[in-house]
Amino acid sequence: MPREMHLNLFIQSRGHHEASWRHPEASPLALTDISYLQSLAQDAESGLFDSIFLADQLVVPDDSERAPRNWLEPITALSAIAVATERIGLIGTASTTYAEPFNLARQFQSLDHISNGRAGWNIVTSWSPGAARNFGDKALVTHAERYERAEEFVAVAKALWASWEEDAVIDDREGGLHIRPGSVHPIDHDGTYYNVAGPLNTPRGPQGRPVLVQAGSSDTGRAFAARHAEAVFTAHLEIETAQAFYKDLKARAVSYGREPDQVLVLPGLSPMVASTSAEAKRLTEELNGLTDPETGRKRLSLRFGGHDFSHLPLDRPLTPDDFPDPETVEAARSRTEVIVGLVRREGVTLRQLLAKLAGARGHYVFAGTPDEVANFMQTWCESGAADGFNVMSPVLPWMSDAFIREVIPILQARGLFRKQYEGRTLRDHFGLNMP
Repeated sequence: MPREMHLNLFIQSRGHHEASWRHPEASPLALTDISYLQSLAQDAESGLFDSIFLADQLVVPDDSERAPRNWLEPITALSAIAVATERIGLIGTASTTYAEPFNLARQFQSLDHISNGRAGWNIVTSWSPGAARNFGDKALVTHAERYERAEEFVAVAKALWASWEEDAVIDDREGGLHIRPGSVHPIDHDGTYYNVAGPLNTPRGPQGRPVLVQAGSSDTGRAFAARHAEAVFTAHLEIETAQAFYKDLKARAVSYGREPDQVLVLPGLSPMVASTSAEAKRLTEELNGLTDPETGRKRLSLRFGGHDFSHLPLDRPLTPDDFPDPETVEAARSRTEVIVGLVRREGVTLRQLLAKLAGARGHYVFAGTPDEVANFMQTWCESGAADGFNVMSPVLPWMSDAFIREVIPILQARGLFRKQYEGRTLRDHFGLNMP
């Protein structure tokens, strides 16, 4: 019997293609209009997706004039989405570099209560000169130190979520006792980066704690994911690298005493769906034609920690020597490795590279018929490359609607995706144990 895959809808801007906002099928609603996010989440829930995911940023990017990314703060937005949906999981990004464990644990615990057990935290370790200035931190934190902080941050958050026993709130109005004596405990954490007494001032949530999600694929990021993450968002352009990542991460999880099925691997997939392969490719080319190469160059610079690529001509084949060594990059190191690997394999020009990255920033872009998209997904899941996918529709809601309408029924007919929700919480959907 085939194993059912897991699907998350990654909601970002008006789609994941750099030029999505210019496409006539993109939503006309403002990115700050909560009804836009609510309707996308409701559509994904109608398609029985496990979850939706909102990213975050802590600075106005240099390319904002030509690439809208002025969206809402994720936890606040997800709270509004929670009351407009019933089953779908709600995953939001929050940084361990520029947050405090007590407040963040409290926010996600509140979201878990508001949503009746559907909250997930995408753990990021931010690196950005602009974010550092916004938070009054003049010294940028190195890649290694970011993960050291994150380890302690997550340990504190877990302790705070566990500081209330499951049956602590008895609400005995006749007896005059609201909390069972001895059921709420301080954590008295005294560490390198954080000193937190606890307990949390919010009772334990329906899931025990929010589902922990992570997206780092560097060696340090993989070790962190193997210890803590219950779902991992990752980026691969080849099935072979996806299989190697999948095998490595599952083995690392086992080495930490975890069950491999308790760490889901969800590569990013940006599907352009059309009635024929030729039409799907035409639509992709049409969308690529709306891109601005200089906007792409700025985004590439951000990926490499602000490295200056302005001297590179657009139409000369690139080599790895045109890029900083990914090991020296303090920003999103795993994504820089994907980019340099692509250049090494294919020798693309800068114009070609920017076109590839415009689609989904280094995630897999696939253009084809509904059957071809379903075949691709089935192959990856059955060959040990994925447990499902982080679906990154190029234009919203146009392509997410096409995926739900055309691809989901094919996956269901093949026994690869649910036909109804069996549980109510995100842990239920992902098949995760209670902590």
